[in-house]
Amino acid sequence: MSKKHGKNWDLIVAGGGASGMMAAIAAAESGAHVLLLEQKNCLGKKLSATGNGRCNFTNADMDLVHFYGNRELAGRALSRFSLEDTLSFFHRIGILPKQKNGYYYPHSGQAASVVRALETELRRKDVSVCTGEEVTEILPLPAGFRVNTGNNSYITAKLLLATGLFAAPKLGGGASMVRLIERLGHHFSEIVPALCGFCCEGADFAALAGVRTDGRITVYIDGEEAAQDSGELQFTDYGISGIPTFQVSRTASLALAEGKQVQASLDFLPELGVSGILEELQLRIRNCKGFETTEEGCNGLLPAKLLPVLIQKAGISRKTRMKELSDQEAGRLAETISDFTVDLVRARGYESAQVCAGGLDSAQIDPDTLESRLVPGLFFAGELLNVDGVCGGYNLQWAWSSGYLAGKSAAAEAGKGAV
Repeated sequence: MSKKHGKNWDLIVAGGGASGMMAAIAAAESGAHVLLLEQKNCLGKKLSATGNGRCNFTNADMDLVHFYGNRELAGRALSRFSLEDTLSFFHRIGILPKQKNGYYYPHSGQAASVVRALETELRRKDVSVCTGEEVTEILPLPAGFRVNTGNNSYITAKLLLATGLFAAPKLGGGASMVRLIERLGHHFSEIVPALCGFCCEGADFAALAGVRTDGRITVYIDGEEAAQDSGELQFTDYGISGIPTFQVSRTASLALAEGKQVQASLDFLPELGVSGILEELQLRIRNCKGFETTEEGCNGLLPAKLLPVLIQKAGISRKTRMKELSDQEAGRLAETISDFTVDLVRARGYESAQVCAGGLDSAQIDPDTLESRLVPGLFFAGELLNVDGVCGGYNLQWAWSSGYLAGKSAAAEAGKGAV
């Protein structure tokens, strides 16, 4: 099929997600003539699904400890477009923020509101938008780039890539842009799924599927403690999930990619400790009527589906009566409740990961502009860069901050040369 050649642009932004939309708005605000290309049939598909459709778009605590990868890069972008700038920007475009425990959401409680507000702002800023346009080729020119898609060919003075990595391919993630960037001379660090669950061994997960309970997860890599988090732990038929698991997933995923042994210790009653759990069990042993099984005697202590698995893992027969538990058996059960250890075999695939860890080699990126050091006029934003955050609005804040910085920088550079 022959390609249609459109007019020249000051800036083309490839990727209509959070960082791409912000970059296009920021550049247009500075006077650049901007074209936004998105491979899907609409903008913001991944953003629409964020926070189970509620869109936790930033967080009151922007300490850099909540970011991984290149924290210097994150800090530079956040200094240019901060939490306060984010709240002000979204309020200005119609999103009234609502805070809950430090997490900011749109007052509507709908991620779709955020997407609509950004789309409206793109129109206000006269950004041209083309959906269903996947970039298939990037050709550097003496003073710009030719960007080819499946149907069209565009020429631009500057190019900004904000297409993301491999996470959530149904919503827009994929490997095609990584290959195009590598052809331009850039390198990527190890890329792994993050903010995801894990396939595990070491327990009857089919029996545990659906169990949710508060607790603490501690990740051990080759026997050494590496990460820890607390909150609602979730079991699935394949292994473990839930926000605490997501928070330690980056560390675990990278270790698995390096071929290391990774285990997770789950503590279901961290507030009691082993001695406190044992004391509770002994109280139940004393108070039981004598005919109750151990499972019945532990009723109300933990979710019913979890109890038989714990009892079995502690080496106690389900038929053993609570009254008949020996001190040794009670001790083993207390330790199992406090240290339920499973082997992490692999991270769930990119299709279920919220983000990726890893990204572009930071040494090849100017941290003050997010411009390529290898290809003048080429800029990056969002997940392509080696920055990711924990759950809680940090990855979207990175999208806003990096998109703003890259968009403003590209707009400033666009005026220095014409195609």
